[in-house]
Amino acid sequence: MKNCYYLLLLLLTLNTGLAQDFTVKNYTVDITVHKEGYFDVVENYDLNFEIPKHGIYRTIQTKYDLVDSEGNKSTRKIRISKIKVPDYKFEAPFDFVQKMQDQMEIKIGDKDITLVGPQHYEIKYRVHNAFLFEDSQIRFYWNIKPEDWLAEFHQVSFTIRLPDNVFPSKENSFVYSGDRGTSTTTTEMQLYYANNEFSGTSKAEFVSYPGQSVTVLINLPLGSVKEEKPLWPFWDNYGWVFLIGIMLFAFFRVWWKFGKDQRVIATTSYYPPDSLDPAMVGFLINDKDDNSDLIALIPYWGSKGLIRLEEIPKKGLFGSKDTKIIRLQSLPLDSPAYELEIFKGLFGDNNNVVGTEVLVSSLKDTFYTKMIKARSQLKESAQPYYEAESKKMQGIMYVALIALAIGLTVVGLFFWGPVAAVAIVGFCVILIFVNRFMVKKNAKGNELLSELKGFKRFIKVAEENRLKMLLKDDPHYFENTLGYALAFGMFEQWAKKFRDLNIPPPDWYTSTSSSSLTMNQFSKSFSNAMASTKSNMVSSPSSSGSSGGGSSGGGFGGGGGGSW
Repeated sequence: MKNCYYLLLLLLTLNTGLAQDFTVKNYTVDITVHKEGYFDVVENYDLNFEIPKHGIYRTIQTKYDLVDSEGNKSTRKIRISKIKVPDYKFEAPFDFVQKMQDQMEIKIGDKDITLVGPQHYEIKYRVHNAFLFEDSQIRFYWNIKPEDWLAEFHQVSFTIRLPDNVFPSKENSFVYSGDRGTSTTTTEMQLYYANNEFSGTSKAEFVSYPGQSVTVLINLPLGSVKEEKPLWPFWDNYGWVFLIGIMLFAFFRVWWKFGKDQRVIATTSYYPPDSLDPAMVGFLINDKDDNSDLIALIPYWGSKGLIRLEEIPKKGLFGSKDTKIIRLQSLPLDSPAYELEIFKGLFGDNNNVVGTEVLVSSLKDTFYTKMIKARSQLKESAQPYYEAESKKMQGIMYVALIALAIGLTVVGLFFWGPVAAVAIVGFCVILIFVNRFMVKKNAKGNELLSELKGFKRFIKVAEENRLKMLLKDDPHYFENTLGYALAFGMFEQWAKKFRDLNIPPPDWYTSTSSSSLTMNQFSKSFSNAMASTKSNMVSSPSSSGSSGGGSSGGGFGGGGGGSW
């Protein structure tokens, strides 16, 4: 008995909390059904605030899980429009916000003003896509007073106006009240049928508590209201796919005219072009200013007698190998700007000092600025081999794609929701990345590209007999082509072809751990040295930061409301 007392006390406490200190004395709903397939709702509340409140809020469920007579499941999304609250400030979500949520909220009142005692509120709105179209009838099925209102309703009345020539009756119009799932028609309301109007008023002593609802069901004849269908259903749900398709088509047309290179046939070549260093060759072969292209200048300078490299073994158990770069001669002052930038970055501006040394490890976190500038200079130096109009169009496309990413993302979010917005943003980012290759070589560039493709193919398929003939004509053939193979990303493949040809490694590369290197030792040591050099020359200081964690705690017309 004592436990029952505590349980009753708890229930009373919960009910008091749910009531939110206000009571709806009288509630009327007027609904006008339009043959076009939507209906207008006008809700009037006469209520009393027992304590000061800013106002009320009204929630309307917009997403529903439906099951038809055959057990098939589907999802329905209704839409609320034309929201009005006369004489009060209110907040309501835009259409695109509704698309992202399962319910919407109309918040009425002013945060700077509190009210107490009797109040009157009127809420007007239009409901779309809330009829159930079946084979033999059309159902109007609406919770005129939904179950999630946090207040008691002491008087409820409604009037539903149907289209002309549609007449409600006891056979096609029903009202249910009480707890969810109640399937017997109500006896707590007096119902009226007059021409095309169906209305009802609750009887004396009627109270609808939190958790209870009043629902109206009217079976309308076929053809009485139209089904609100988009002209093209696929567009209504997936129209953003067509926007992406249009962007792709337009981008392809621009690329075809301004970015597509002419077909270039590789010309068999055993030597790189005399006028081009490995960095420029590396850029022209793939139209990209890679860091590897600039690193390839080191063996190129070695073959020219400008520098010498010395491998330094690791010291101690946890030490690592290092590489010393020693200047033997000054770089010609008429060298390309990117070569001068890298060379001066290594040895300083005084080109007359011979014997200057620099450890590759000392370049870590400092040399990257030189690399960034040199890459820009390399790209600029390569422009004479490209169509100027193509370069101009590339810049225009960057601006256009950024503008489209912003504008179409807003459009996608408004009409189709967050999935469309993310897809459009992602596709624009991809096009912005691909636009980097919106470059087209001119006749001079295509001529060089033909030679480079032929030389690159030779590096890949060169046979031993042909290499022997080339070495006979030029004993330094391997070291003179080494930098170009590195720029192509084919150094190890190229060096492997020379291991059994009994040629000495380049004399500008030595190791303090061995007085003489074999070709096999050289290829392994040099490959590791270049990987370490690239890593140190492009590394930048890592930024520190902090991060924090956290945590977060039957019919249409579902929802409710409360006070605030």
